[in-house]
Amino acid sequence: MFSGKLFFLPSFLLIAWSIIIFSILTSSVYFMNDIIDISRDKLHPFKKFRPIASGKLPVPLALFFASFGVLVSLYLSFNISFFFFLICLIYFCLQVVYSLYLKNLIVLDVLSIAASFILRIYGGAIVLNYHISIWFLLCVTSLALFMAVGKRRAELSLLDKETALSHRKTLSHYTADLLDDYLAMFSASAWMSWALFTFFESSPVVLGSPVLYSILPLTISGTNKLLMITIPVVIYGIMRYLSIVYQGSRAESPERILLSDKPLLGSVILWGLLVIWILYGAGS
Repeated sequence: MFSGKLFFLPSFLLIAWSIIIFSILTSSVYFMNDIIDISRDKLHPFKKFRPIASGKLPVPLALFFASFGVLVSLYLSFNISFFFFLICLIYFCLQVVYSLYLKNLIVLDVLSIAASFILRIYGGAIVLNYHISIWFLLCVTSLALFMAVGKRRAELSLLDKETALSHRKTLSHYTADLLDDYLAMFSASAWMSWALFTFFESSPVVLGSPVLYSILPLTISGTNKLLMITIPVVIYGIMRYLSIVYQGSRAESPERILLSDKPLLGSVILWGLLVIWILYGAGS
């Protein structure tokens, strides 16, 4: 979207194919993680209904799907680009280490989750050979940390003490107050870094006809100024997510929140439409 190639068909098809490949890899990693955590997931009120934990999908078959998916995705990623393959390989290794070791270490478990989101961003940028803005990268990092901490906070609220310790060892070291402080820190840094991205990263493209910008000052009519109107939408989305985190029941799964909460989904769609209009419509 931010590369300026959203409607350039070859780039669109390339990034779409790359997303499919990465989705195969992430799905395979989820299979592996569910196999490793099968005994713990059976204690979780929601995860116990997953195919592997519930016994609907036999472990040997799940292991076959996981192995096959990893091999296929790595092979296909290599055909696109060596560096994209390298990103996929690093992502896979990180997830394996996380599932076996890092998920049991306080703070490092959250940082590992955030790192996986950053690798996704870099994967897409490498495919398009696009430079990532430092402010955008900081925004993604903060947002990833915010969601990861929110996941831990929701688990702490959702599970009783005995079940929480059995399900995830790090929950014995996280307190509600500590996670609340983390949430406040990362939510603030997420919207602030996005705000700074809108302030500094877009070039001031003059809008519309000469009549329009002869009337309006560049202070108002620059594309970088228009991008600022997305800031309230971002703030609303973060505040809405925070309110869901403290409800506990849904926030342990970020995907579940996005698909089930209409106000949050609406804010994401509105943000996307505004950004596309500003970058591809208003500034053209």
